[in-house]
Amino acid sequence: MVDNLGNNESTESCTDSVISCLPREGMEFDSEQDAHEFYTQYGWKTGFSIRREYGNRSRKTDQITSRKFTCSKEGFRGPDKRQEKVRHPKSPRPETRTGCLAHMTIKLSKTNGKYLICSFEAEHNHPLHIPSCSYLIRSNPKISEAQGSEVLLANDYSLCKQDHRNHLSTKRQRDMKYGEAGSLLKYFQTQLMENPSFYYAVQLDADEKIANVFWTDPRMIINYCHFGDVVSFETKFRSNKELRPFASFVGFNHHRETIVFGAALLYDETTASFQWLFETFLEAMSGKKPKTMFTDQDDAISKAVSLVMPETYHQFCISHMKQNAGKNLSQLFKGDCDFKKEFKACISQYEEVNEFLHAWDAMLDKYSIHDNSWLQKIFEVKEKWARPYIKYSFSAGIRSSNLSESLNSSLRNYLKSDMDLVQFFRHFERVFNDNWYKELESEYNSREKLPKFKIKAPMLMQTAVIYTNNIFQLFQSEYEEFQSAYITYRNESGPTHEYLVAICDQPTVYKVIGDPLEQSVSCTCRKFETHGYLCSHAVKVLDAMDIKYLPSKYISRRWSKDAWDESMKDQDGKNIQLTTKMKASMHYRYLCPKYVRLVARASECEEAYKFLDKCSADLSMKVEEIIQKGKDINEAAFETRDPLSLSTSYQKDESVKDFESSDIIRAKGLKN
Repeated sequence: MVDNLGNNESTESCTDSVISCLPREGMEFDSEQDAHEFYTQYGWKTGFSIRREYGNRSRKTDQITSRKFTCSKEGFRGPDKRQEKVRHPKSPRPETRTGCLAHMTIKLSKTNGKYLICSFEAEHNHPLHIPSCSYLIRSNPKISEAQGSEVLLANDYSLCKQDHRNHLSTKRQRDMKYGEAGSLLKYFQTQLMENPSFYYAVQLDADEKIANVFWTDPRMIINYCHFGDVVSFETKFRSNKELRPFASFVGFNHHRETIVFGAALLYDETTASFQWLFETFLEAMSGKKPKTMFTDQDDAISKAVSLVMPETYHQFCISHMKQNAGKNLSQLFKGDCDFKKEFKACISQYEEVNEFLHAWDAMLDKYSIHDNSWLQKIFEVKEKWARPYIKYSFSAGIRSSNLSESLNSSLRNYLKSDMDLVQFFRHFERVFNDNWYKELESEYNSREKLPKFKIKAPMLMQTAVIYTNNIFQLFQSEYEEFQSAYITYRNESGPTHEYLVAICDQPTVYKVIGDPLEQSVSCTCRKFETHGYLCSHAVKVLDAMDIKYLPSKYISRRWSKDAWDESMKDQDGKNIQLTTKMKASMHYRYLCPKYVRLVARASECEEAYKFLDKCSADLSMKVEEIIQKGKDINEAAFETRDPLSLSTSYQKDESVKDFESSDIIRAKGLKN
């Protein structure tokens, strides 16, 4: 343990827990193992893994006389000689070392036989792990199984809760089994008791029976705050009457992995139900609307989207469109007919509107299908699926609403109508928790493992540090393609330069506008605008303008390692507006792991246990004083408000009042 140095004024002492101590030169330890545990705790709290670098021993006593502890990313890995001996070597392990110089060195004092910190370097040359991933750090101090369960419990988010209702003016289209409604509500009430942040909403039909149910979890809400710019609304099992009508709101995180924002059971699939669902979803997400939303091709869904989210760009799921095409044009999808190929080309191949319209008319003429009602119907909404139109909206690279295949396959057996409903919800929890763990693993690996370079270039070295590993690989593919790009025409006479860029063995030529002074580029393929990273054509023009590093304006925070840095900023770097309950929950989540570990540590020593027990009473009293002081201030402000504004209110949680009042108004509107 860290020792008090008494009268020795040349060194520092630390009487606090090792968790809260910072290394300082002169700090003393009873043993080398104590110093190792101290630096391990410091690394865990700061966000890096540590290792023993070297140690010197006395030849006479074999006692350690000095030891250097370093960041695990110290130095560089040497070549793996085993790979050279193998004819078909496996892909090498991901590189983890960056030559980091952070360290703590101790030496044995000859005067008192204790170990002193003689050298300490705090700066790292790599990103540190965020608190949520600290338990994945290799040198993380081990805790007991009981303590681990407490930490996991403490890591749960607590944000906001609401239980509100709305009514359909008609009866629901599908029935629930006898007793399921009671089980459903009992499950939700249990969730609220265990986690006050749990959010659910129930819609009733004209007979006061449950028509639709929506629920979300605080972790889903936080994910939406960060990555809710593009949402895919999936209704995978609508047509299968043997399965429960499950629907989900999903999207991509900054690792381009599927994440869940919310889920629903839809026993009614009218426009009114979808309108209620989308309004409820937005209320749960504090009114934040997505930039782009993908759904199946469905009239009721389309109308609901236009009513609730008119500013959101609505796109159709391409795979669902192709399935519908196979059903409505089955005769043309058989055999060696080229229609399928030409139909796909109309969806995604043509860059310009004129090219698309010409190809569409040619296809109709070739197969004499001008009178096909399904083709006429989808052409009327071509802005929702044809590439020349959708390339003007951000999509994060999504073209299909079938993002959650693994989620759906995991839930399928539990969605059978003869399965217990509560059992389905519990399985959904397990599946979601597994998905959440994978997110944290990806977050950890993005900081722990360096991406593989196919080409060593300044622009790639720059973006490897900023982008998450999956996005870096996508950008690296664009950089590889840039190597085979060539300029067919250039006009550099004005302040802005115009180029025509082509790729070897590819027929399409792209127009790129570049400005060397502003260090800006714009390509007609609009990959940056739709996907969030530059295309090979734009990189070719940057190279032609002798710009070797990617300008900061073309590095999207959405795909960066800092996109989910727990600082509560959105994709544009702006602070996310949190409700009072959400702020309280974030504070709860931050403090709980710290105090769980503090209690676990104090429990190991009788003296420390008694000391903490005594302090807890004083601490509790002080906290209550602060809270009461805040209440008194709020009540004084409340009493000074205009009494007319309080005529229809009653004593209740403010957020609940807001939700309930809006529900009452909306319910009346539907019933009338």
